[in-house]
Amino acid sequence: MTDHDVAAVARMFAEPARARILAALADGRSLAASVLADEAGVSPSSASAHLAQLHDAGLVEVERSGRYRYHRLANRQVAAALEALMALAPQRPVRSLREHNHAAALRHARSCYDHLAGRAGVAVTAALVERGALEPTDDVPDTRRRPDDPISAPLRTHPYRLGPAAGPVLAGLGVDVDALRNDGARRPLLRFCLDWSEQRHHLGGRLGATLLSALIDQGWLAPTRRRRALAVTDDGRRMLAERLGIADV
Repeated sequence: MTDHDVAAVARMFAEPARARILAALADGRSLAASVLADEAGVSPSSASAHLAQLHDAGLVEVERSGRYRYHRLANRQVAAALEALMALAPQRPVRSLREHNHAAALRHARSCYDHLAGRAGVAVTAALVERGALEPTDDVPDTRRRPDDPISAPLRTHPYRLGPAAGPVLAGLGVDVDALRNDGARRPLLRFCLDWSEQRHHLGGRLGATLLSALIDQGWLAPTRRRRALAVTDDGRRMLAERLGIADV
């Protein structure tokens, strides 16, 4: 059916410690092996062995800074694959209040490599459609899942384009659309994913990454101690309600 050795890559995700290492890196950060050992709950020597396997499989890259080595995901496709597996995987039993709070925080707002996902990401994307910053190209008036959409993966087609109000609406969020259009980057300006926890579309691509950076830089979203989870600040709630009409994020 395929010339690709899917099983070889799947084995990298199948070991629990390696899966936790990949999940810790899924927000696009570069982390030291000692930090990843803590995240995975294994010894430093075991973490190093797992990282070597992930590196050999092409899933993780090493970044050197002086005499230190930091590890990061090789590309956005690795993060997308992890999100897709999360949609298929059974829920682990929640053994503590801390685990429950972490899961709830991820569903509320999280980084999906470098763009906003979860309930907050879906709400922002829906509001951009409602305000004409994005407009559907397939006559579906909202961000619901289309029949052929893959779960938690970049969509094969682009169901939206920039709308007539893209400039002023996105400027109100701290994003200069014209500068993005003309920056010469090879990464697509617009990409969309089906959010695994909400089953609706959220914005990715260059615009999604720039928007997430702008929301964090303005203090509307804040990183938390829970990996990948983001917090909507009081200023963020007020400004998202004012600029996008989002009242319940």
